[in-house]
Amino acid sequence: MTSHQPSGEETGNVVALCGGVGGAKLALGLYRVLAPDRLTVIVNTGDDFEPLGLHVSPDLDTVMYTLAGIANPETGWGRTDETWSFMQALAALGGETWFRLGDRDLATHVERTRRLAAGDSLTAITDEFRRRLGIRARLLPMSDDPVRTVVHSAQGPLPFQHYFVKLACAPAVTGFEFDGAATARPNPVLHDAIADPRLRAIVICPSNPYVSVDPMLAVPGIFEALDASAAPIIAVSPIVGGRAIKGPAAKMMAELGVTPTPAWVAEHYRALLDGFVLDRIDADMIGRPPVPCQAAPTVMTSLADREVLAREVLRFADRLRRHDQAA
Repeated sequence: MTSHQPSGEETGNVVALCGGVGGAKLALGLYRVLAPDRLTVIVNTGDDFEPLGLHVSPDLDTVMYTLAGIANPETGWGRTDETWSFMQALAALGGETWFRLGDRDLATHVERTRRLAAGDSLTAITDEFRRRLGIRARLLPMSDDPVRTVVHSAQGPLPFQHYFVKLACAPAVTGFEFDGAATARPNPVLHDAIADPRLRAIVICPSNPYVSVDPMLAVPGIFEALDASAAPIIAVSPIVGGRAIKGPAAKMMAELGVTPTPAWVAEHYRALLDGFVLDRIDADMIGRPPVPCQAAPTVMTSLADREVLAREVLRFADRLRRHDQAA
């Protein structure tokens, strides 16, 4: 058993909605503490794009590498023990290198692009990849149809990766658009996973609400499927002490005139939530969000931290379910 395989201590099925690095940490915690095959992770694909003609799915790959135990431990994204010969050779030829693709990572994108061109779905390709990497959880792209997040900014509309990587999140944000979402269809497996009568909890991982979770909810049918589920829906705050643990969420909130607080995140998801988890440092805010709250250690710097938070979230979901059944 590798250090990233499930230990099987918790029972019940769980669905997690997840973006990239921050969300992948809790997804790994859930994967570690749940019994094998009990976790389904629905992953944002609004970040997908085609550098150098290759189909890259940054959030999907981050979650996949994380659960497989091969993610770069320093960055949280990309693969461990990476080399960069391809990018060095490309730079020598004057090629575009602002989005760095490591040699090992490159294999994922080349094979995905080849199979998409051959007519395979993103869902089928992802399922094959995760099985070959030894991942027993299900990984579901939110949709097999293209959805692309556009960041509206002081510099005009920007494809997400141009804003996030090429411009290092520098432009002030004025809004967001999810191109293609209106006509996209949810992942074909998604409804069955969410409607599963054995479902213990639906967890919205601590990912950026604007650009990791909202693209998923913008796909017609996903919000409705979540809303119809009998399982408790729990969100974990990505904001701790007024700051985002990872990524530009707090910066985006401030630029949009929002005070970065867990209470705002809970309000943002209010229509869906049965419960909300915030960090202990923000425990004084319990009572402000319009849903039941649980304070927990949400800053995950170690594998043990991820497991502790996963167990806290699941226990909270169980308490909420028992309360509903008793009501």
